Amino acid sequence: MSLVNEARLPAARRRRPRCGMTWARVPRHGILLGAAQARWQKRAMHEIELKFQVPAAQRVAVRRAVATASASTIRLQALYVDTPDRRLAAAGLALRLRKEGARWVQTLKGPGDGLMHRLEHEVVLPRSRTVPTIDLALHAGSALGSLLARALGDSGSMLGVVFSTDIRRNQRSIRLSGGTAVELAFDEGKIRAGDSRLAVCELAFELIRGMPSAVPALASRWVARHGLWLDVRSKAERGERLARGLSTSAAAKFSPPALHPAMSGDQALRAMLGAALNQVLANASELAGNGGSVEHLHQCRVGLRRLRCVLRDFAALAGEPVPADFADWSERLAQLFDRLGRARDQDALCETLLPALQAAGAPHFEFLPESVGSEEPGAMLREAGCNRLWLDMLVWLNAPPLQEGVASAPPLVATARATLRRLQRQVATRGARFASLDEVAQHRVRKRLKRLRYGLDACAALFARKAMQRRLAVLSPAQDALGNYNNLLMAKALFESRLAGHPQAWFALGWLAAQREGAVRACVKSLARVARLPRL
Repeated sequence: MSLVNEARLPAARRRRPRCGMTWARVPRHGILLGAAQARWQKRAMHEIELKFQVPAAQRVAVRRAVATASASTIRLQALYVDTPDRRLAAAGLALRLRKEGARWVQTLKGPGDGLMHRLEHEVVLPRSRTVPTIDLALHAGSALGSLLARALGDSGSMLGVVFSTDIRRNQRSIRLSGGTAVELAFDEGKIRAGDSRLAVCELAFELIRGMPSAVPALASRWVARHGLWLDVRSKAERGERLARGLSTSAAAKFSPPALHPAMSGDQALRAMLGAALNQVLANASELAGNGGSVEHLHQCRVGLRRLRCVLRDFAALAGEPVPADFADWSERLAQLFDRLGRARDQDALCETLLPALQAAGAPHFEFLPESVGSEEPGAMLREAGCNRLWLDMLVWLNAPPLQEGVASAPPLVATARATLRRLQRQVATRGARFASLDEVAQHRVRKRLKRLRYGLDACAALFARKAMQRRLAVLSPAQDALGNYNNLLMAKALFESRLAGHPQAWFALGWLAAQREGAVRACVKSLARVARLPRL
């Protein structure tokens, strides 16, 4: 059954669906029902929710676990609208009209923290047997309404249906201690855009009332039991991609947290960890869901490194004693980082060094694709242990600060400045001797340089913008130089291990030896520029 009632559209605007979109004129203040009949119910919400993909082998078990005697089932049919140039999607907004059983609800969702918090403004419409018209005025006066008006400008009349969803939802609520309640919603159905279809099978945990930390805590038990994996991509994001004919989105890079000097150390630390975890989960969802790309894997590992750096260099912001969980998280993050690193090393070898070797006249190396023996990144990121790590961190990030028995942390700006100065001093001291260090010590310099770079990124909002930009302009090329040198060392070790069965590897070793001297000079030069940076 079509959800678009084209018989109600003005004749001048009727068109056949094109590229997954059905165009429909939306009056600025037009409502299909008369004003006397309209009795709106508006709800502004701060949505706190986590969604998980359900493995095919576990769908029956999950369906049964949700469908208890207190559960209910409802059909949800939704139309998602946007402008031809996708202004809402670009602004991180999603506007939909959804039929929930017998009623219609118009919902505007806004950008959130990328983890489990998102703004939502919902309007329950009067009953109608036909598809109502989207009315932008219903969101006027809300925080999201101003974002909507800014994103659309004068293009509100060009809104059209981009994709639709048809979902069968089994839902029930779970009561926890302290009056907390969480709703479970098991969704099965499809996203449609033109002739394209995308299956939906996910389990959502949404907070009804109580502490936000209860959501990841409860979800962790279901992950352990059913092998669910966390997916931060919304139906709106997946539908938009389907309508565009895209299999994946661009890899997510780091967005610095909005720190300010008046923040407590605890607040700042949570913001830093949340920003790094956001980068990890955005890329991990792509890798776990449909394979992602080499860049998704790289950015996922960068996010993991940022998490480890924050836990190591800024843990004191939480006060004393440092939370005991930090050491456990650091160890688990390091293990995952190393496992994903084997796949990343193979990508770096195949994408950068092999083309250069071939351009230099190297023979074909048939052994290289299997040489690293890496695991499939998506499979790693779907593992229950990996997803329980994310949830453990989310429990802490959303728990109330522990003040009793915890000594006050030093002032935020002073702590950040002292940490960054210490890291810069260590890089400068060890970098001055880089050419004479052994390979293990050179690798330590590279890791210390990364900690300095990522620390500056995390604290950028606390210091003058131009000063931070000058530092990052020096650190970025230094990272590139040391990264290129590390790739040479990794390739050298690989070819040396293959000499016995593959004598053609001698060519590669000779070429790598010739490249090494220039790479070391580039590292020394870049590190000298870092050493000359003024103190923060």
